[in-house]
Amino acid sequence: MKVLEASSLKKNYEVAQGKQIEILKGIDFAVEKGSTVSITGHSGSGKTTFLSLLAGMDHPTSGIVSINGTDITSMNEKDLTRFRAANVGFIFQRFYLMSHLSALENVSLPLDIAGRKDSVKKAKEALEKVGLGSRFDHFPDKLSGGECQRVAIARALVTGPDIILADEPTGNLDQETGTLVADLLFQLVTELNQTMIVVTHNIELAGRCGKKYALKNGVLN
Repeated sequence: MKVLEASSLKKNYEVAQGKQIEILKGIDFAVEKGSTVSITGHSGSGKTTFLSLLAGMDHPTSGIVSINGTDITSMNEKDLTRFRAANVGFIFQRFYLMSHLSALENVSLPLDIAGRKDSVKKAKEALEKVGLGSRFDHFPDKLSGGECQRVAIARALVTGPDIILADEPTGNLDQETGTLVADLLFQLVTELNQTMIVVTHNIELAGRCGKKYALKNGVLN
């Protein structure tokens, strides 16, 4: 069963008046449920752009992205925000936690957006799964980098999304902490039978995925 599909996906950026650069050149891409996929490529190759398009956080120049058979490229922003909150978990390199919210509030936020009434209960359960049951009330500036990324993982998993999109999830951590975070991430994704796409420079992290792709010159191989 295909959880995510991209068809003829193109992305251009205007670099000067009347001049554009083609970042993605008509990519076709599909991911099966429960699989783990890595995408590697040099800096500037378009990896993060591609991931943002798959998440509906950016709009393609042309082409379609479908999640569970729903074309997200044709959705308005309000509907897309709700759909993404329920179906996609996103993990960023720099965590992007809300600094004015506690760990518990950060994790419950996607549930609140989705209109869930059990947001606090589910957020506590998610934080306990990542080993932060004693950090509910801590704010990001009181947490280590590894702890912040574990909060981000809990936030990504809390809605039970079908797809996890991870952009350099260990890139802002030292090697030891990064390995521990990767171990936790793969463990939880496997336990929950979720699908994960990882963009990374880390060849070791990429090698842990069941399928591996490289993005070069706007083409996915």
